[in-house]
Amino acid sequence: LLLGERLAKPERGKMRVHKISNVNKALDFIASKGVKLVSIGAEEIVDGNVKMTLGMIWTIILRFAIQDISVEETSAKEGLLLWCQRKTAPYKNVNIQNFHISWKDGLGFCALIHRHRPELIDYGKLRKDDPLTNLNTAFDVAEKYLDIPKMLDAEDIIGTLRPDEKAIMTYVSCYYHAFSGAQKAETAANRICKVLAVNQENEQLMEDYEKLASDLLEWIRRTIPWLENRAPENTMQAMQQKLEDFRDYRRLHKPPKVQEKCQLEINFNTLQTKLRLSNRPAFMPSEGKMVSDINNAWGGLEQAEKGYEEWLLNEIRRLERLDHLAEKFRQKASIHESWTDGKEAMLQQKDYETATLSEIKALLKKHEAFESDLAAHQDRVEQIAAIAQELNELDYYDSPSVNARCQKICDQWDNLGALTQKRREALERTEKLLETIDQLYLEYAKRAAPFNNWMEGAMEDLQDTFIVHTIEEIQGLTTAHEQFKATLPDADKERQAILGIHNEVSKIVQTYHVNMAGTNPYTTITPHEINGKWEHVRQLVPRRDQALMEEHARQQQNERLRKQFGAQANVIGPWIQTKMEEIGRISIEMHGTLEDQLNHLRQYEKSIVNYKPKIDQLEGDHQQIQEALIFDNKHTNYTMEHIRVGWEQLLTTIARTINEVENQILTRDAKGISQEQMNEFRASFNHFDRKKTGMMDCEDFRACLISMGYNM
Repeated sequence: LLLGERLAKPERGKMRVHKISNVNKALDFIASKGVKLVSIGAEEIVDGNVKMTLGMIWTIILRFAIQDISVEETSAKEGLLLWCQRKTAPYKNVNIQNFHISWKDGLGFCALIHRHRPELIDYGKLRKDDPLTNLNTAFDVAEKYLDIPKMLDAEDIIGTLRPDEKAIMTYVSCYYHAFSGAQKAETAANRICKVLAVNQENEQLMEDYEKLASDLLEWIRRTIPWLENRAPENTMQAMQQKLEDFRDYRRLHKPPKVQEKCQLEINFNTLQTKLRLSNRPAFMPSEGKMVSDINNAWGGLEQAEKGYEEWLLNEIRRLERLDHLAEKFRQKASIHESWTDGKEAMLQQKDYETATLSEIKALLKKHEAFESDLAAHQDRVEQIAAIAQELNELDYYDSPSVNARCQKICDQWDNLGALTQKRREALERTEKLLETIDQLYLEYAKRAAPFNNWMEGAMEDLQDTFIVHTIEEIQGLTTAHEQFKATLPDADKERQAILGIHNEVSKIVQTYHVNMAGTNPYTTITPHEINGKWEHVRQLVPRRDQALMEEHARQQQNERLRKQFGAQANVIGPWIQTKMEEIGRISIEMHGTLEDQLNHLRQYEKSIVNYKPKIDQLEGDHQQIQEALIFDNKHTNYTMEHIRVGWEQLLTTIARTINEVENQILTRDAKGISQEQMNEFRASFNHFDRKKTGMMDCEDFRACLISMGYNM
């Protein structure tokens, strides 16, 4: 019954062995269908083992009633649960999560029935708090209208904390099989309606194809002769009108036909696909209306269209070429004639004859730019000649005037080339002459400037007032002057060379008739200035000779005065120094009585006073030296001031020494000091005068008094 298959005939015996054999046949068949009967044997079944028997029955239910359920790639228990969740999702108070407590209120069973057979249950009147009514309603309706036996008891479900999962799963699977069978029947009916609709649609597609194919082929047959017409037009306007008609055909008439052809192919392919999917024979259009026939006809149209377009364009290009060439010739000729206007007069100018070197160089650069411009226009002249030649070859109606104008342009071009070369040669020749002159000017300036500076320096030196104090200085000036005079011949040669450069410039100007725009740009020194300064130098030289000779004689006289003063000063100076030393020794080393010493000092003073005439004579020589403005004397280290100071010191010293002796005599007489005491005082003093200066400092004097017995 489960599979609709026949098994081997069972054994008819009543013995236990016969029963076990029959049960094994059933179990083997079940196992052959993929059912695993774990720990279930025929003996337990025959012996009435309730647990084993129930386990076998649940295994059969699970395999043949539940395992084949498949919902969204899930099967068996999960698939059945998912099916229940999908079907009851729109219903309130229903939340199917399992096969036990989710069904206790009965609303899940009622929702499944109402979802598939809404006329059997008024779901709106059901209440969640009345599970008994809900369960009995679902069980009764399922048994009466869906042929699902009442496998469950409402009181058992309500009175159990957790209803039996396997029992509910088995009962719910009956709902699934009942409703899925009804859905299959509905699907079959829908398929029949769909087949009829597809057949009608296919018939319509066939009729549409036949009509579209006929219309398209008729349009192609009418259009091809128009496209194959190659009758040329004589005017550009007529040819442009034909081109405009062809463009209208391309823009307005052909695109809808292209769309029709594309739609025709789409409809044909769609129809054949639908027929193939419906297991119907392929559609065969009428003779001559196959897609290939239409494609062939369309290919002929395209070929005719392509040839017609090429012909139109070639004809238009031919007429346009003539008009374009003529206009291009006129345009290029006008541009060239406008450019050449005034060029011949410009090239014949002789502005370079009065230009400076910098202006000549600027003119050359300008001429080079013109030559570049001229070379650039060579291409335009060649283009003009080529266009004229092409117009002649194409038999242009106005060829004579084109040829005359072209010949005039070519003749003028040749003349411009000759004038350009001639002007370049003249500019380069003038540039070379001016560069030579410029080099001479530069050489003149380079040599004239230092020579001029030399002459100005020489004039300053020759006119310079010299101040000398010695014969050696005047001799040095005389030697330098003689050396300067020795350079004058070479200087004269340099002057003549500089003047020669200037003369060479004048010669070039006269020979080549160069119009000099100005003077030497590198210097303002003229040959006239050079000659004037040279003559002045020559006049100053003998004047300098005379001045040096006079100064030399004056310095010789000064030298004689220096020697005369030096000779006397070198005697008097040491004499004064000697006398000063002698007086110092006398005052320290006095011998004899004080009266004898006093007499000796007065005689010494007299001899010093007798030396005064020599001092006066030296004063006279010094007066002459001062009048001669002599400020130094290498012949002596003594100045008159030194001599005067020494003489005054000598007189003062001898007078002070005499006065000291006189004071000593007065003291001796007043104190009653004997000669021996005086000698002792003298000896003590000399002993403690360690520096031998005739004086003692405070400490030495203290020591001297202590040595003489004074209690300090």
